[in-house]
Parts: sequence; structure tokens; C-alpha cells
Amino acid sequence: MDNTKEFLEKIGIYETSKDFKSDKRFKDGGQYRFEVPGIQSPKTMNALLEESLKNNIFIHRVTQTKGIMMLTDEEIKEMVNLAINYGCELFLAVGPRATYDTSATVHTKEGSRIGYRLRGYDNLVYAIEDVKRACRLGVRGILLYDEGLLWTLNEMRKAGELPSSVHFKLSAHAGHSNPAAAKLLESIGLDSLNPVRDLQIPMIAAIRNAIDISIDLHTENPKSTGGFIRHYEVPDFIKVAAPVYLKTGGSVAANHNWDTTEKEAIARIKQVKLVKRVIDNYCNDAIPSPNDSSYLSVPE
Repeated sequence: MDNTKEFLEKIGIYETSKDFKSDKRFKDGGQYRFEVPGIQSPKTMNALLEESLKNNIFIHRVTQTKGIMMLTDEEIKEMVNLAINYGCELFLAVGPRATYDTSATVHTKEGSRIGYRLRGYDNLVYAIEDVKRACRLGVRGILLYDEGLLWTLNEMRKAGELPSSVHFKLSAHAGHSNPAAAKLLESIGLDSLNPVRDLQIPMIAAIRNAIDISIDLHTENPKSTGGFIRHYEVPDFIKVAAPVYLKTGGSVAANHNWDTTEKEAIARIKQVKLVKRVIDNYCNDAIPSPNDSSYLSVPE
């Protein structure tokens, strides 16, 4: 095993010690940001942001998960304006995906391992068109599920076919969970990685040690992905994974594509408040990204 570990070190993958602490930060100096996923419509986004203001909690990123193709231009524009006025990031999920096309395999127990990846040439084209449409309407954050699409979109970004300011985030549903995979994804243009949801703290530390891009970690989960809540691990998340997005409010939903209601959007802010309580009590020296950070991928 020593020879293997020596080689891994040569390619930038290190064994991490138990006292590992990340000294990496967002460009604005912050160690952590709050993200609320599963906000599928303008009305629920508005309810979420209004409730956050009432509770004096700033949400750095709002993520829609059902797919850009499920939103009208008017809905996207409304969500873009909400994000601009509030000052937060808006990430929309790419579509179509395997669960939306003609695949029967993806709906079986074993076929579910396909996840939300794209099938064939045409679906790759459709997904790119989806992203181009969102960018034309001002969106600067795209949630991806397919590594090939990530590589393609990064090539388009470098070529000027997409705005240079657009950021790509890869979902936990892509199934990545080790530092080698993380380095590969960073090398092909990823800006933010959401590894699988149930990684232990040393596993998360190993990923952080290998990459510089932000890591997105679920502080809680919907029933469909286990329903487990990790609020008391948040201080360790910040310690080993900074810069990190704390993905909170998932336990309110039944599944990844859950149509969150306005009432449930308000309940998600309560969950963020519970996480903030843990931070205030157990690691109150942790530094959040400022509300007015110029390094957020706010719509343009």
C-alpha cells in the first residue's frame, strides 16, 4: 500500500490526518454559505427569501432541481429578478435527463444507477439548448448531473459560446465520493461539487485536500435519500470542507424533485435557522460569506 500512497501523493491526492483543517476560502474570505435546494417556482422562491429576511438569515444560493425545461421564460425571468433584488445565486437544473426521456431501464432498481445522466447525441443537444436558454435569460448558475455535459459546457464557456461568468455545479445524484473523481471534475471545469450525501468527515476532508473548488454538503436529507440529519456535524463540515455550501431544508421534502409549497419554503428557513444555531453555539468564529459578496454568481 505504501507504493500506492506515494504515487497518489505525486498526483495530488493525499492521505489526511485526523486533525486536518482546511485553510481554503471563498474569494470573499468566507468559509461557508447557506444553500436551499428544491425551490421549483417563483412563488416558493419569493416565500423563501421573504422568510429569510424576517429571520435575519441570508441565503447565498437557491437551487431549482426539476429542470430548466419545466419552467416558462416568464417564470425564469421572475426567479432571476428575485435573485438579483435579493443578491443571491440562482442555480437551475439542466434537463432533459434520463428519467424524462424514453428510458425504461432508469426506472428499475438496478437501472436507477444511471441516475440523471444524458442518453445519446440528441439529449446532449437538448441539454445544451436548455443551458443556453437559461443563460440568455440571465441565469449564471447551472446544476448538472452528467460529466460529459460538464466537459462540453466548459469547452463552450472557454470558447465564448456561454458567458464566462456562468458557474457549473454537479449534483450528488452523479454519485461522486472520492478525491480522484473530484480532481477529474475540477480539471474539466466544475466550479462546485456536491458529493454523495452520507460521506464521513475524513472522506470529506480527503476530497477537500485534493481540490480548490467549493464543496456542497447536505446538512439534512429528504426521506427518499435516507432522511438523515447532520446538523451537529456542521462545525466539522466547515472545519474540513471550507469553502463549503451548507445545503439545508431537504428534510422538508419527500424527494429530490419535490414541488415545495410556499408553506414548506418557510419551513426550510426554520431548518436553516436550526443550522445557524449550531454554528453560533459550537463554532461562532466560523466566517460566512458576506451578504453583499461580489463573488456570488448572481444572475445578470
